[in-house]
Amino acid sequence: MKFFLDTANLDEIRQGMSFGVIDGITTNPTLVAKEKKPFREHIIEICNIVKTGEVSAEVVSTDTAYILREAREIATWHPNVIVKIPTIPDGVRALSILSKENIRVNMTLVFSAPQALIVAKAGAYFVSPFLGRLDDIASDGLTLLREIMDIYEAYGYPTQVLAASLRHPLHVVAAARMGAHIGTMPYKVFEMLFKHPLTDRGLEGFLKDWEKARETLGDVFQSAASANPKR
Repeated sequence: MKFFLDTANLDEIRQGMSFGVIDGITTNPTLVAKEKKPFREHIIEICNIVKTGEVSAEVVSTDTAYILREAREIATWHPNVIVKIPTIPDGVRALSILSKENIRVNMTLVFSAPQALIVAKAGAYFVSPFLGRLDDIASDGLTLLREIMDIYEAYGYPTQVLAASLRHPLHVVAAARMGAHIGTMPYKVFEMLFKHPLTDRGLEGFLKDWEKARETLGDVFQSAASANPKR
């Protein structure tokens, strides 16, 4: 499963990319607005940081004609930009046209299997079911993800499933086990993937034991440095 960060913050993106495991970025109007920078320039800067990874940039229009105008413009900003469109009737109409123009589209705000089926038929590049937001209203986001994966597998749709609104590591693991192509998450959730109390406890114990043994074992690193002084 590919890891995407759901953020428009450049510091978070740089930090994430430093680990060598981030494959792309998803943004939305809310995330971009927080950065208080010109939209086009900011998306291009993100693309330059991510380099080969895909970056989703979302339209803000809700009328088909204006969605098409925005989408065609956004698609020219960088080769790795994916145009993000909300799953509304006008958005699906725009998707049907854009997919024939070979413009890659991420259909967002998907909350039902019928929506996912429609956008796959219309030619979506990505479909973004929002798991956490369904959980927030006492529905089961993972059940939706399972339904989408089953439908796409049954009919061989090429649309990639981008599991979105991942709120914690269990969401990430469950999405991976179901075979979701991509999981996108806030940076704080990505950080949680590293953490386990037994890892911290084990490392603490190892380092304490090493400090106790240094007097008799010696410091191998200092010894090596002494044996090979810089010239």
